[in-house]
Amino acid sequence: MLPVRSTVRAALLLSLGAMTLSACGGDKAAPAASTTATKISIQATSDARADAATYLAQLCPKPIGGELNFMVWEGYTDTLFTKPFETACGVKVNATYMGSSDDLVTKLRAGGSETIDLVSPSSDAVTAIIEAGLAQPLDLKRIPSYGDLMSSFRDLKVARKDSTVFGLPWAFGPNPMIYDTTKLKPAPTSWAELWDKKYKGKLSLQDDIATLYMVAQVLGMDDPADPSKLYNLSDEDLAKVKAKMLELKPNVRKYWVTAGDMTQLFQSGEIVAGEGWPLMTSQLRAAKFPAGEIIPSEGTTAWADHWVLTKGARNLDAAYAWLEYAAQPFTQKLMSDVTAYNVANPAAKAYMTADASALQKDIADYGSKVNFWQWGSKRDKYQEIWNEVKAGK
Repeated sequence: MLPVRSTVRAALLLSLGAMTLSACGGDKAAPAASTTATKISIQATSDARADAATYLAQLCPKPIGGELNFMVWEGYTDTLFTKPFETACGVKVNATYMGSSDDLVTKLRAGGSETIDLVSPSSDAVTAIIEAGLAQPLDLKRIPSYGDLMSSFRDLKVARKDSTVFGLPWAFGPNPMIYDTTKLKPAPTSWAELWDKKYKGKLSLQDDIATLYMVAQVLGMDDPADPSKLYNLSDEDLAKVKAKMLELKPNVRKYWVTAGDMTQLFQSGEIVAGEGWPLMTSQLRAAKFPAGEIIPSEGTTAWADHWVLTKGARNLDAAYAWLEYAAQPFTQKLMSDVTAYNVANPAAKAYMTADASALQKDIADYGSKVNFWQWGSKRDKYQEIWNEVKAGK
């Protein structure tokens, strides 16, 4: 965990949000009437946990009650910031982790949108969820802190349909190369190095079509002038990607599904490098493992995650309380402690150490070095090829 500053910054000017809930006993079977929320002001300190507690006491002066069912990426319902919400608001949070964007979309299409309340889709899946009618628009009057979130993040079109907003910005980051700094010297600079035969059986890659994006970038198929090209490659280009991926397969010890899969492979000495998330780097460093992280010269893909209400969400008082709480700078700081991700509320940096604050980026800072995931028109074809790669065909 990153340490919290012990003194208040003189320039700490945080616009802390809150909401006035319309009822204190949210019932899963009875949607609450829409209400306009008002902001709660608290005396900001430099202690994220203390401010979260003060804020939650005013957000939920009486228990809301009921449950919220989440399907999320790892780290997004960590007890560090979820438990205080459950205690203060009297809401039980039930979380299921997803292994991929396709996993989430498949689950929602199979009826999950009626049993799951909130999801945290990335920039590819959020579009598919909205287009499939599996989400409900956000009532921004109930999320007064929405405007405090990073404008470049709010301006992304992926979580909108025309002028209607479906997603609350939460976190974003790249898919970097992670490596053992004691075993890879000098440090790698390119994805292409992974094809070296000296890495036979010593790599781990994500069990997801996102790995095909990386291979396509190695082959020079990522066009900064047209980011969508990477997600809509021709059959001819996909055949080249498949052949290149099959060349890499002997070097792969295991395809990971969860962050824990990859960190365990590093810690057991089974792998020396791989493609992962900043979450893995953070977990490894917290365990005193010598993990390095780079964005290779070819660039990499990235993701921008939102909170989205499913069409079947019922306990809306609890759901909107969570969304307003999730938008707060102290909540996002605590989430970043767990994940090391870039957060959507710039004011969260005031809670961070100078070093941690310096690592936070604006989405615009990445420029052409990263390509944010999109849901392409040939998603099924990519999945077919990925399954064939894993089967060695």
